[in-house]
This record gives sequence, structure tokens and C-alpha cells, in this order.
Amino acid sequence: MSDESGNAGGSGGDDLSGLSGFFFYVFIVHPATAWILKPGRFERKKSIMYAIGFLALLAAVKTGMEMQAKGPNHYSLLGVSRNSSPLDIKRAYKKLSLQLHPDKNPNDPTASAKFDRVKKAYDVLIDMEFREVYNKFGQDGINSSKRFDETQFFIELGVFYVTWGIMAYVLTLGKRSSLGRQWTFTGLIVMLVLEITLMTSQGSPFPSWFMPQNTEYEAVWLLHTLFPAFMNGCRSIGSYLYVDLEAQTRQLLLALQEQNKDILLVLRDVQIGVQNVQANGGGGGGGRLATAGVVPPAGAATRATPTGKIKELQDRLHVSNSTVQQAVGQLKSEKSNSNFGFYAMILGYVAFSYIFSS
Repeated sequence: MSDESGNAGGSGGDDLSGLSGFFFYVFIVHPATAWILKPGRFERKKSIMYAIGFLALLAAVKTGMEMQAKGPNHYSLLGVSRNSSPLDIKRAYKKLSLQLHPDKNPNDPTASAKFDRVKKAYDVLIDMEFREVYNKFGQDGINSSKRFDETQFFIELGVFYVTWGIMAYVLTLGKRSSLGRQWTFTGLIVMLVLEITLMTSQGSPFPSWFMPQNTEYEAVWLLHTLFPAFMNGCRSIGSYLYVDLEAQTRQLLLALQEQNKDILLVLRDVQIGVQNVQANGGGGGGGRLATAGVVPPAGAATRATPTGKIKELQDRLHVSNSTVQQAVGQLKSEKSNSNFGFYAMILGYVAFSYIFSS
């Protein structure tokens, strides 16, 4: 299928393809990814690696098949780059027209169609105005004589991103999807910034070495095509990595409560021991401890004195503090991971702006 026939269906075909891809990822890929990430099936790091690899492979295969179905663009047909001069395009067309002319290929029933596609590609790329329209809007823009209209562009942009934003929000409802929701909307914002940059720039915003035969229109199409896969990966991996901070806080409070109980029990033993020492003129307090219903731990007969009880209190406090420090460390790590995602988004945008503006 050529580029022209692939675009003949208009935006309706693209919308249908996007909708089918959405349902494919939501109802088929997401359950498969959840199966990979099921706790206990693989080690934690392996589960994440397997899930990312599965999603990347699936997205690459699906996108590759769609690109193959669309066929080569005008630059690929003529074998020229996006920044080729009109003279280079004329030379490439002359060479191909001699090779593909139907008179020189009488036994090829598709020779006439191939020659017509090359002729159409040449007619578009040799005209600088048509060439700019083709770069921004594809063959559909040429067929409909479309021109860039800022108001219409931002209306269409708003409809697209509001629609996907609503769907992403609905699919990531709940506490377990909070991390995936954050990643998804971060990606949506980055994609919005990239699309505005690509479509509003004068000329090609790409360096000559980056995707030399692809247009801004194809770059935007690629972003839209890959976003369902990205959103599905955020949902799955975000839910898998989710840590319930409220549950951790409750566990921390319970640990502090148990620590408080232990301290009170030990202090009670110390108090009884001191009272026994004072009452017996320095005697041991083991009998009163036994009558108080406190059973000393095995092998701790030497700790039945007040000094031993204080040592026991210190040991228990040390263990409890270790538990508390571990829980607090997990809370801090969650916060740092959240901040890292925000700063990574800012650095990524700065890097993109620097690369494509230079």
C-alpha cells in the first residue's frame, strides 16, 4: 500500500486505527502485562524488565506493521532527504522515471502505478509550498489544499488531548494507579509540547541527521500511535510499584505503640526492682518480679536486676528504632522518586529544546 492509498481514508481511518489500538492495549495487553507482574511469579527486577520488554516489543511490532501498511513517503520514494535541494530532487526523479517508465517495463503490470506514484511525489516535493504542507499535514493536506490555521490547529489539539486525558484519568482511578496516573499525564504533557513545537515551527525543527526522510506529520503520528502503549505500561508498572503510604504510616504507628508498651513494661519491672532493693536493704528483686507476673526471658537471669532491666530497655529501644528508621527511609525514598520524575521531565524538555534549536 502506498503512502497515497494509506492516506486516502482520511482522518477517519486514523481515528479507527487509534481506537482499535486503544482497545487492543486495554483489553488484551494490559491483562497479559498484569500476568507478568503478578507478585511471586518472578523476582521484582525481572518482572519489571520482562514487562517493559514485552510492551516495547509489542509496540514495535504493531507500529512497524502500521508503518508498513502506510507505505513509503515521498522522500523515501525518491530516495532523497528532507533537506534535499530542488536540484537533488530533479536528479532523483529523472533517474527513477527512466527506471520505472512503463515503456521500459512492459512485463510489469504495476509499472504504470509505480511511475505515477513517483511522479506525484516529485510534483509535491519540487514545489516548496506543497512541500511545506506535506511535511506538516501529509498527503491528506495536499489533497484538501490544507494550510496551517492557528485557531483550527489548537481546537483540534484541545479535542485530542482532552479526550485522551479523560480516558487516561478514568483508566487510572484509584490509589494503586496514582503513580501510573502521574507518569501518564507527564507523558501526555511532554507529547503536547513536542507536537506544538513540531507543528508551529517554521521549516523542519529536526537536525539533518535525525530521521532524514521523515516529516513532522509522521513524527506526530508516531507519538499518537505509541501513546496507548505508553499509557498501558504506566498503568501496569505503576500499580506494581505502588506503595501504600497510608498503610506504611499505620504500620509505623503500630510499631511505635508496641514500642511504648515494651517501654512501659520494662519501666514497671525496673520500678518494682528498685522498690525491692529499697525494702530489702539491697537484696535482689527476683521474688517480686516473679509475683508481679513478669517472666524474664530465657538465659537472662543476670538481667533481673534494675541495671539488667535498663540494659534490656536499651536493647529493645535499639531494635524498635531500627524498625522505625527503616519505615521512615521507605517513606523518604517514595518522596524522592516522585521528585525525580518531575525533575527528569524538566531536564528532558530542556535537552530536547537545546538539540532541536541548535
